[in-house]
Amino acid sequence: MQTPARRRHFLRTNRYSEPGRIYMVTVVVTDRQPVFKDWPSGHPVVQALRQTEEEGTARSLCWVVMPDHIHWLMELQRGDLSSAVARFKSRSTLGINRRMGRSGQFWQKGFHEHALREEEDLRSHSRYIVMNPVRAGLVASVRQYPLWDAIWLNS
Repeated sequence: MQTPARRRHFLRTNRYSEPGRIYMVTVVVTDRQPVFKDWPSGHPVVQALRQTEEEGTARSLCWVVMPDHIHWLMELQRGDLSSAVARFKSRSTLGINRRMGRSGQFWQKGFHEHALREEEDLRSHSRYIVMNPVRAGLVASVRQYPLWDAIWLNS
């Protein structure tokens, strides 16, 4: 029987993705350091999410930047999911390292993803994502939390 770490590696290397599919992605800060405590500290992450959308790699449906990780509901537009997440991680790391006066790896290796099936409700997944700060006890209302967005706010 494979060890859990080997299974995770196996799943990561054999990940299948397709443009047009919607994914719920989680990316975690190395050692779960709680570095995103306010808007300025999370701004490089927000910029990297927006750049990913501007280049046409992924369409962000919603996201939340928690102190030590992010949740991102996105529709893959082109390429594969691993490349899209790697580009996001690389861009955000450059901005974060510049802001914090540090260098080197910022995010844990890999990421977790869930490919949504067509029948799954996007809005319920979005609510789950943006309510993370409330469930974590960081704020009483998501309106008090500055590091999230959802396309349904604009519709």
